[in-house]
Amino acid sequence: MNDTVACVQDGTEAVSNQAEIGRLLVRGGGECFEVDWDGGAKVTPMGSVVFFAQYLKTGGLLDRLCEAPPLAYGSNNAPKARDVLGTLVLSVLDGQTRYAHINSLRADRVGAEALGMSRVVSEDSVRRALKRGTPEAWDAWLAEQERAVWEPLLAEPYVLDIDSTVKPLYGGQEGAELGYNPKKPGRPSHNYHTFFIGALRIVLGVEVHPGKEHSGGCGMPGLWALLDSLPPQCRPRLIRGDVSYGSEQIMAQAERRAQPYLFKLRRSAKVKSRFRELTAPGEGWKDAGDGWQASECRLTLGGWTAERRCVFLRRPAARPPARAGLPRPAEPEFDFVAGIGDVPDWEYVVLVTNDETLDAVALSQAYRDRADCENVFAEIKNQWGWAGFVTRDLRRCRIIARLIALVYNWWNVFTRLAQPESHMEAVTSRPLLLHAVGRLVSTGRRKIIRLTSTHALSGRIRLTLDRIGAFLNRLARTAEQLSVEAVWAVILSVAFVKWLRGKVLQPVSQGGQMLLQLAK
Repeated sequence: MNDTVACVQDGTEAVSNQAEIGRLLVRGGGECFEVDWDGGAKVTPMGSVVFFAQYLKTGGLLDRLCEAPPLAYGSNNAPKARDVLGTLVLSVLDGQTRYAHINSLRADRVGAEALGMSRVVSEDSVRRALKRGTPEAWDAWLAEQERAVWEPLLAEPYVLDIDSTVKPLYGGQEGAELGYNPKKPGRPSHNYHTFFIGALRIVLGVEVHPGKEHSGGCGMPGLWALLDSLPPQCRPRLIRGDVSYGSEQIMAQAERRAQPYLFKLRRSAKVKSRFRELTAPGEGWKDAGDGWQASECRLTLGGWTAERRCVFLRRPAARPPARAGLPRPAEPEFDFVAGIGDVPDWEYVVLVTNDETLDAVALSQAYRDRADCENVFAEIKNQWGWAGFVTRDLRRCRIIARLIALVYNWWNVFTRLAQPESHMEAVTSRPLLLHAVGRLVSTGRRKIIRLTSTHALSGRIRLTLDRIGAFLNRLARTAEQLSVEAVWAVILSVAFVKWLRGKVLQPVSQGGQMLLQLAK
């Protein structure tokens, strides 16, 4: 017994019939397995990354990312910029949430070669790299990368959603302040103010603010700067936000820019009084769908500088089932509060807008469509890296948040090539389109990646990825005379064919005939 314990402690195997010294025999499931470690094999658990790498190459995304980043290295021993940025892309793509998790990718030479990297760098190299450059240089470089992804989509009418989400913190980070934190009250946090096309789940921008800067107005300077940089034909059909954005200052700024908006109003005393007036018999309410009724009026609330169009939405309040109680007495008791009779209780919402082209029913539906915004935040925080990658300084937190959003957009478009009908969240799309055992084999001048998927839908996965690869190959062959921007417009047209209703996006400087042929 003592010999057995000693063998376990020092990692040796005291089995007389072991086949070879250095090999380990393990038993499981009634069988005996011989374990042989191969540290030199080029394998990866993300074998399908080769298709994603082809997509990045065809669209010029990774090459543009590595073109002129604000990473100025003076030492010959310093890592290459492509290795640092490629490591970050692999880490975010894998769903990692901490810099320390990068260590699990250090020996992944297949993923590194697929992205054109010489190696996967260490977590410390990535942390130190994000310290380099000035905030202004990072901001300009990131803005260029972000716009290259979504700019062609803005030629079509779209609704721009604005919202913020709370990121709880557990250390002494810069900007970790006690603010609005409904999930973890009393916990310091950062606030992510985000602008995105909710219908496509494409993030246009994100700003990281300290915990006390949680109100909608704190993120508006970034939004106004974004809108002011866009030509008139690329501005949103509507900007949409919750009650945090229905303030005089924000609405006045939008009106000054002739930008249509749709916000939710707080239930002030005047709003409540007006709702009671509208519920009087004879007031006109019309069906707005999903059990809601709509009525509209014009209001001038306290602090407003102009009269604005307000839409009231109501539906009968859901009443909880009556609780079983004591039997009622024979003699009626005195009622302290008189009943309302047959008048139903209502739950209601009040919207404010400067759009005069949509009726109340259309505005009601437009605001209900905003419910998908919470799904965007839930996915990026829980399935990507917004809930992690924390450093002590706020500057690097801002940089990594935008880089995560960038990779999220890349992957979103890639998965739409596989399934254009709807969005696939990462928890579903990674096992399908990324996770496959890949082994790189070199024979002569050929490099072969042998993929093995353990998914139950491995047959369909192979057909889908082969179809994407064939499309990208055809696009690369046929579009040699087109710019990288024009090729990316074709990829977006195929990925979002349902939203575009078959229309092909194209840069203004390019002719349309060739693009139409490529997208078929």
